[in-house]
Amino acid sequence: MIKHIVMWKLKDEAEGADRATNARKMKQLLDACIGLVPGMGTFEVVLAQPGLEATYDVVLYSEFADKAALDAYLDHPQHVALKPFIGAVREARQCMDYEV
Repeated sequence: MIKHIVMWKLKDEAEGADRATNARKMKQLLDACIGLVPGMGTFEVVLAQPGLEATYDVVLYSEFADKAALDAYLDHPQHVALKPFIGAVREARQCMDYEV
């Protein structure tokens, strides 16, 4: 199994909206990717929550049966279509993939 974890810190303002609005839109777009490819397991998109420690605004925790399933997700047209928006609103991104 491959775990794919990505965290984004968003700009205060981008694409004509504030950070909170862009975070909600980003979550909505990513949530639409649930079940997109065979071999995709857990797929959680979470926004930073008031009162809990968070140095990033949006986190994706996902699991894939194998690297082929992860690659299928990464190359899927619906996922690729998100990249321009996410690139425009993000200030920083961290990612880690690992096999268990």
